Amino acid sequence: MRRRAFWAGIAVGLGVSAAFLTLVFVGRPSSPSANAPWGANSAHLRERLRAHDLPALPVEGKALHTHEHLDLYLNGRHVAVPANVGIGSDPRFYSPLHTHDRTGILHVESPTRKTYTLGQFFAVWGVRLNATCIGGYCAAGSRTLQAFVDGTRVEGDPVRIPLRRHAEIVIAFGTQADLPKRIPSSYSFPAGY
Repeated sequence: MRRRAFWAGIAVGLGVSAAFLTLVFVGRPSSPSANAPWGANSAHLRERLRAHDLPALPVEGKALHTHEHLDLYLNGRHVAVPANVGIGSDPRFYSPLHTHDRTGILHVESPTRKTYTLGQFFAVWGVRLNATCIGGYCAAGSRTLQAFVDGTRVEGDPVRIPLRRHAEIVIAFGTQADLPKRIPSSYSFPAGY
């Protein structure tokens, strides 16, 4: 009887350990309690890329090269998208979806021509995004999560928003009063973008 209880305890412990390691290394988006501002989350980036079938590239891809802009508003406050999301080190590598600075410009630089989504960018970043939550901010009561592309409200899950050249994407969480007075509908990209 003791032996059976001992082995049952070992099995439970191993199951919990495996679940924990899966969450850490497979790249579960930020814990639900994670609040902004979020860093670039470069730890375990390779594992997140593998989990989402995205390559870790030695150089930025050339077959598809577009730029989009992302504005985040949380409870009425603008939150910067950090520099170097999707860029790893030791040795340096790139996700096809990444940032270089804190402007909110997303870079799609892929070795293949395909449609990427906002959800894939957030998966690379390691920040939870779904129909009701961004990071640890989840809709409840009068607080909602809303998405806009080029100034137009997007219904449904924002993870499905396609990343297309020069799109202005806004994710806003909070009450109706927390929304920006004017939802950005375009972004002035630097020359050459």
